[in-house]
Amino acid sequence: MKTAKKAYQGKSIYIIDGSRTPLLKSKATPDSFSASDLAVAAARNLLLRQNFNIKDIDEVVFGCVMPGPDEVNIGRVIALRLGCDVTTTAYTVQRNCASGMQALDSAAQTISLGRADLVLAGGTESMSLAPVLFSQAMVVWLSAWSRARKFSGKMKALSKFRPAYLTPIIGLLRGLSDPVVGLSMGQTAEKLAHRFDISRQQMDEYALQSHLRLAQAHDENRFDGEIVALYDKNGRHYVTDTGLRRDSSLEQLAKLRPVFDKKFGHVTAGNSAQITDGAACLILASEAAVKKHKLKPIGKIRDTQWAGLDPSQMGLGPVHAMTPIMKRNKLDISDIDYWELNEAFAAQVLACQKAWNDKDYCISGLGLKEPVGLIPMDKLNVDGGGISIGHPVGTSGARIVLHLLRTMQQREGSLGMATLCIGGGQGGAMLIEKLEGEQDDE
Repeated sequence: MKTAKKAYQGKSIYIIDGSRTPLLKSKATPDSFSASDLAVAAARNLLLRQNFNIKDIDEVVFGCVMPGPDEVNIGRVIALRLGCDVTTTAYTVQRNCASGMQALDSAAQTISLGRADLVLAGGTESMSLAPVLFSQAMVVWLSAWSRARKFSGKMKALSKFRPAYLTPIIGLLRGLSDPVVGLSMGQTAEKLAHRFDISRQQMDEYALQSHLRLAQAHDENRFDGEIVALYDKNGRHYVTDTGLRRDSSLEQLAKLRPVFDKKFGHVTAGNSAQITDGAACLILASEAAVKKHKLKPIGKIRDTQWAGLDPSQMGLGPVHAMTPIMKRNKLDISDIDYWELNEAFAAQVLACQKAWNDKDYCISGLGLKEPVGLIPMDKLNVDGGGISIGHPVGTSGARIVLHLLRTMQQREGSLGMATLCIGGGQGGAMLIEKLEGEQDDE
C-alpha cells in the first residue's frame, strides 16, 4: 500500500464552526433549491454568528458534482452571493461522493502553505435538478438542423429526424454508474454483499437502525446548532431531514424488491442511501487567524488520507483510507471515540466492518500483519447516516465531518474518524480532534 506523510506539514488546521441545511428528499419541482441556494442558506447563518467580518475570508472552496448551468465554478457563485469581497478567491472541487471532504482538504492544504488564513469550505448538491440530456444522435441532428440555411436544407434535415432521438439521458443515473467497469454503485454493493456473505436480513436490520437513530437524534435535539432553517420562495420552511421514516420496520423493508440485481440481489431502496438535496459548510482557520480574530476553535483536522482501489469494490474505500491514518498516528480502534462512515449502502458499511476484521483481506489488501478489528456499533454513525438522512453526493463529505465534531461535543469524545467510499474506486478519511472552544498551545 502506498503511504504518505502526515498531512498539512505539521501546521494546525482549526475548525471554527459549521452548519448545514436539512437534507430534503429529491423531487424535481419548480420550487426545488439550486445547489448555490442551498450553500448560501447554510453559510449565511453560519457567518452571521461569527465575530469576524465576511470580508476577512480569504477563500471559498465548495464541492459539487452536478452544479446547474448557471453555477459554473459554483464556489465563486456562492462567495459572491454571500457578499464576500470581490478579491476573495473561490473555486470548486469534484471527487464524486467525497467532494465536500475534498473541499475541506483543499482548504486545509491552502492554509498549511500559508496562502490563506480563513477559509469557508463545504459541499452542496441539488440532486433534484440533475440534468436531463439529449442523446448523441439528437445532438448530431440538431447540429445538422442549425447548419441548414435554406428551406430545402431544413426539410432534408427534418426528413432524417427520428422520434427515438428524443429519448432522454438521465444525468443522475449516469452519474451513479461507473463508466470504466460498467457497474452502477448499487451493483458494486451487491458484489460486496456476495464477497463478504452479507444477508438481506443484516442489510435491513442496519437500515432500520439508521432510521431509529436519526429519529432519536431529532427527538433529543442533537442537531441544534448544526441544522439551520431553509426557506423556499413560497415561504415554506424546513428544519429537519425529510428522509426520516419513523414508521419503518423490518417487515416493511423486507417487502421491497432488489433494485440492482432483480433476480438474486439484496440491495433495495430501503437499505440504500436516499437521493437528497442539501449543503454543509465549515470555517477553517490558521493559528494566526485564530489569534487575530480571537476565535474559539471547536476542533482540528489532524490528518487526511485518500486511497484508490478496484472501482468494482469501491465500497471498501473507507478501510483503505483509514488504515494509513491509523498507522501514521499509531492508533488502535479503541483510541477513536466516534466514527462517521457514510452510509452509501448498508451492505457497503457492513462490508467495511468485515474487511477490517478479516485477516486475509487485511494482509493481502491492506498490507497489514493482522486484522484491525470491528468498529463498535455504538460508536459508529450514532445518529443515523445516509440511509436515513440522505446522501447529496457533493455534500456528505463535509456533513459527516461537521456531525462528527457535534457528536464529540455532545457525547464527550475527543478523537473521531470521518470516512466514505467514492464512486470510481476511491476512499477518503479525516482524523478529527475536538477542542474545548479555545486555541490549544503547541
